[in-house]
Amino acid sequence: MSVLSLVNVTLEYPDGSFTLKALDSVDLRVGRGEFLSLVGPSGSGKSSLLAVAATLIKPTSGVVVIDGEDVTAVTEAERTRLRREKVGIIFQQPNLLPSLTAVEQLLFGEHLRGKAARDGRRRAGELLDEVGLSAAANKRPHQLSGGQRQRVNIARALMGEPTVLLVDEPTAALDHERSEAIVRLLRHVTDQFSTATVMVTHDTEFLPLTDSVATMRDGRISRAVVPATLPN
Repeated sequence: MSVLSLVNVTLEYPDGSFTLKALDSVDLRVGRGEFLSLVGPSGSGKSSLLAVAATLIKPTSGVVVIDGEDVTAVTEAERTRLRREKVGIIFQQPNLLPSLTAVEQLLFGEHLRGKAARDGRRRAGELLDEVGLSAAANKRPHQLSGGQRQRVNIARALMGEPTVLLVDEPTAALDHERSEAIVRLLRHVTDQFSTATVMVTHDTEFLPLTDSVATMRDGRISRAVVPATLPN
């Protein structure tokens, strides 16, 4: 069963006297525990698809369903609530707050969701342990490597127990070793937490760690299963 569904989704922007079609009748379905990679040239519509899937932008037409809820048919306030409760977003740059420790980064998200910090402290500790950062829980961003900051970013996105995990170029600023470690971590958390994970990436080397690949060009999408796997 699909946890994330985009059905005949079109997204148009005004461009002077013309209309730019960023997404053109896109259909995409991702199931629980499925890890899908989204690839394609710059300007093909990958970022637009991610923004629509994250409920950050409402499509011009079509339907977006997250965990059984049609997010295109509700108010902006309802979309915001659903995004906080159902969607985890991992940005290309972690954008961690410089004054907060790793564990406080996660607890701040709980504050935005209206939950008391004491209620989330145990989960925050468990998630930092899950991403291999339990020993760095009290370190601030400047004390962490780029790979460690991205791991905090991943743990923060998981804090709200999302059913959908959307990832934007997580390896763009990392070297090969750290890049592979991050994609393997995303594979692990997808399996561990049964999220429907979509990762936009330019790094095709690690696609075999994912379940399938969607290729975008000119706002349209195609999909193929990845048969091979990387060595453990």
